[in-house]
Amino acid sequence: MSVRVQEAAFDVAVEMAETTGGDTSIGGVAMFVGLVRDLDPHADAKTVSALTLEHYPGMTERQLESIEAEALQRWPLAATRIVHRHGRMEPGEPIVLVICCSAHREAAFEACAFLMDWLKTKAPFWKVEDTDDGPRWVEARAADDAAADRWAKPEC
Repeated sequence: MSVRVQEAAFDVAVEMAETTGGDTSIGGVAMFVGLVRDLDPHADAKTVSALTLEHYPGMTERQLESIEAEALQRWPLAATRIVHRHGRMEPGEPIVLVICCSAHREAAFEACAFLMDWLKTKAPFWKVEDTDDGPRWVEARAADDAAADRWAKPEC
């Protein structure tokens, strides 16, 4: 398993190389990199000068490891990596990286989308945007919840 929660920025190329590790059985890699935007399209296009993410150390890593383990059970993945930042970040800086590797692209794509939908809706992070009008807590969005709902396991 490869989950990190850190304050420092990450290097996508380094993370990719470490995740694949020269494994030539990997035929597909799906990757998502989330960046801080300078406009919040969901809040009347307020200008965002910074984003601060808070989390509860220990609990956050356990939750991310748990969802990573679920992805590894659902799809035939050769390797995964989740790197999520916390602290203060400015527009253009990376926030999150998800890498999913598999023998085939479909599993990598699906697992990457699953992990990002979960991170967007259920990961224990709290976000505050610094806007023109002052600090503003970022609220959950119904559209993000709807996207995550597609991954719900059917009831037995």
